[in-house]
Amino acid sequence: MSGVRLARTPDVDGIAGVTVRSWRHRLAGLVPEPMLASMDEADLAMTWASAILNPPTPGHRLLVAVDEDEVRGYTAVGPSTDPDADAATVELLALEVDPAHERSGHGSRLMAAAVDVARSAGATSASTWCALDDTARRAFLQSAGWGPDSAFRDVAVGTAADGSDILVREVRLVTDLTDG
Repeated sequence: MSGVRLARTPDVDGIAGVTVRSWRHRLAGLVPEPMLASMDEADLAMTWASAILNPPTPGHRLLVAVDEDEVRGYTAVGPSTDPDADAATVELLALEVDPAHERSGHGSRLMAAAVDVARSAGATSASTWCALDDTARRAFLQSAGWGPDSAFRDVAVGTAADGSDILVREVRLVTDLTDG
């Protein structure tokens, strides 16, 4: 049976596996290959366990999409830390689906659950950051009603041979949570 629920500590290995597979698939060519190759599922599982047991704030939530109790994807939401955000803005911090299970409805279910969690916490708007060159993710978010608000940032994802930072440009996408 497919569904979305709050993450539990037994889910951390599944979440870590989805993270590695999804990032290696989705971010290939956007971030340095050595960074993707060095991702360690055991380390990530410990990080996710900590996030479940000790969330950064009471407003942070980690949800998983499951199919027959196997983690197929996850999403994380929390208060926005953008300097121009108000207290009623949440941030979609993560939304990943295992590449082997894309186009099975997990992403849409996760998005709907994240919006429900945000609304129940009193949020009236949401934002997320997306790599400018990640056209598939941007298309998914835009099809769900998210749009750019003109904010952007450059995130260092590695170091070039000459010692300079390798940067990925991200754009901020936002959505209004009050209608619907």
